Amino acid sequence: MLDFAIFAVTFLLALVGAVLYLYPASRQAAGIPGITPTEEKDGNLPDIVNSGSLHEFLVNLHERYGPVVSFWFGRRLVVSLGSVDVLKQHINPNKTYPFETMLKSLLRYQSDSGNVSENLMRKKMYENGVTNSLRSNFALLLKLSEELLDKWLSYPESQHVPLCQHMLGFAMKSVTQMVMGSTFEDEQEVIRFQKNHGTVWSEIGKGFLDGSLDKSTTRKKQYEDALMQLESILKKIIKERKGRNFSEHIFIDSLVQGDLNDQQILEDSMIFSLASCIITAKLCTWAVCFLTTYEEVQRKLYEEIDQVFGKGPVTPENIEELRYCRQVLCETVRTARLTPVSARLQDIEGKIDKFIIPRETLVLYALGVVLQDPSTWPSPYKFDPERFDDESVMKTFSLLGFSGTQECPELRFAYMVTSVLLSVLVRRLHLLSVEGQVIETKYELVTSSKEEAWITVSKRY
Repeated sequence: MLDFAIFAVTFLLALVGAVLYLYPASRQAAGIPGITPTEEKDGNLPDIVNSGSLHEFLVNLHERYGPVVSFWFGRRLVVSLGSVDVLKQHINPNKTYPFETMLKSLLRYQSDSGNVSENLMRKKMYENGVTNSLRSNFALLLKLSEELLDKWLSYPESQHVPLCQHMLGFAMKSVTQMVMGSTFEDEQEVIRFQKNHGTVWSEIGKGFLDGSLDKSTTRKKQYEDALMQLESILKKIIKERKGRNFSEHIFIDSLVQGDLNDQQILEDSMIFSLASCIITAKLCTWAVCFLTTYEEVQRKLYEEIDQVFGKGPVTPENIEELRYCRQVLCETVRTARLTPVSARLQDIEGKIDKFIIPRETLVLYALGVVLQDPSTWPSPYKFDPERFDDESVMKTFSLLGFSGTQECPELRFAYMVTSVLLSVLVRRLHLLSVEGQVIETKYELVTSSKEEAWITVSKRY
């Protein structure tokens, strides 16, 4: 069972950082309903592995025991929250973004959350970085979207388009230039970054979690080399941008101009680059997939785009008017369960309903469960963007961190990039599904399809 022991340690690191193992673990489940450990050393890790993913394990657990459940990572108690009502009792808006915490821990970076004022300062810095980089590089984003449109317009209508591949390539080109600047105007630099990004991300998604990375000298060296190359290019860019003014503002500029030291700038720019690329790619992919499946939704989106833009150009101001488009993207995040799990460490003893959560307990937010809870989302498995017409629904979505003031910066970035891309594509093309194709889902830190998703396109005019 050595694999499971390694899995336990590394998965805990992935969720809450190295601080977790410094505290003695309690074997008392505090009366919270759930399951007892399957193995003395490994807890319920065999059950998680047999379920296929942590998300699928949590779905089954919450179906059996309700919105507050407990299980065991190794010898440590874990509590999972699986409804909006219990999350409202626990969410603390002054915490750092869970995605950032998980990635920093996996990359062995500093994962301390800092005090409230520091967190608010960095949150504001991130918000400004996203806003300024999108505004300054809007013409670039439009150009890259139109390049992809031209490519698809050149295809015969019967040709199958590899959607995941094209969306990943588009996201890499867009994000690298808007986050890290003109270095990535060179396509070879983008290809090199994508290769290193893929190596690092695949190990975050698999190798760290099952312990196999540490057992393979070759894979571990490839991972460390890829991470070192990514850090090297970021250090070079940070050095070049310091103390200088450029005509185009990129995301790293906001970090460089803030009150951060070089290591903090490196870590934050690495996390944002890694996460933005993958979240943007997957949001674009799932959005197009759902549009090909739900023809009425695509028709309504086209009508909104036509009404807002007419024959005129796509502009930042007009993008903000695409209300239905934003609803489509929110429903994409919800239906795809784009980020199915996040985590917090219980700083002090807490209480959810009648249950006491002991100090230093790992608390999971089972977002994938919450996003398809029928008590919160009527017809939860139906793709229905118009559910977001209801202001109370948007407030719930904001509470979960997918919109509004709690929205993670990488997702906010991805919303804008995807909105521009859809405006360009849907304006000129019908996006069509491939008959008989079944897209199976893979649940990791960001949800993706298990295999390539194929579509076809036809011209509107």
